[in-house]
Amino acid sequence: MPNNRYKRIKNVLDKRQTDLTVCLDEVHKHHNLSAIVRTADAVGIHRVHAVWPENQKRVTGNTSGGSKNWVETHMHITVEDAIKDIRTRTPGIQLLATNLSDTAVDFREIDYTKPTAVIVGQEQTGISDTALALADQHIVIPMEGMVQSLNVSVATALILFEAQRQRKIAKMYDDSDLCNSIKHKLLFEGCHPVIAKQCKLKDLDYPAIDEQGEIIATEAFWNILRYKAS
Repeated sequence: MPNNRYKRIKNVLDKRQTDLTVCLDEVHKHHNLSAIVRTADAVGIHRVHAVWPENQKRVTGNTSGGSKNWVETHMHITVEDAIKDIRTRTPGIQLLATNLSDTAVDFREIDYTKPTAVIVGQEQTGISDTALALADQHIVIPMEGMVQSLNVSVATALILFEAQRQRKIAKMYDDSDLCNSIKHKLLFEGCHPVIAKQCKLKDLDYPAIDEQGEIIATEAFWNILRYKAS
């Protein structure tokens, strides 16, 4: 496999921000969800959370540009479940809700170098009262026109790229605490998708790969793969 692909994937994974995430509170339109996942990938987010009471919608590839393969999307039945999961994974995380309220502050006033989760809601009804009550801080995007809200995917992009800007200044992209097992999984699937598919079908663990992205495996592994595939 081309060595440059391995290096590109590794470079991306080495910058993943595990303490920065987004929670989509019943954002049901596929193009919005997929666009947000694409933005999450662009700013180095590893995991997003989505609330769907009916658990029916999925990320589509037409807008996500393949980013759904690189960003974990965790689905929850209720926003309480989502927030509990977020806070369990990252204790002390600040929970921000996009909402025009008396206590809301300009989104640029937030310190995004802290562990942060941004809650966004659907355009018609916004964020649920439950999520608003559980949030630590409400944030707004100041506007000078007649319209007082943006498309949810656009608003999310503005906030996340501000978070990226602050984190780059703080050199937080110089290191990542993404666990090695997840890195290996994504590296292997990205570099060797055909072999990865066969490993999944045959219930085989992914073998190691070297610094050039080549598979390091015993003859027994290849024999088992060939035997079970035949």
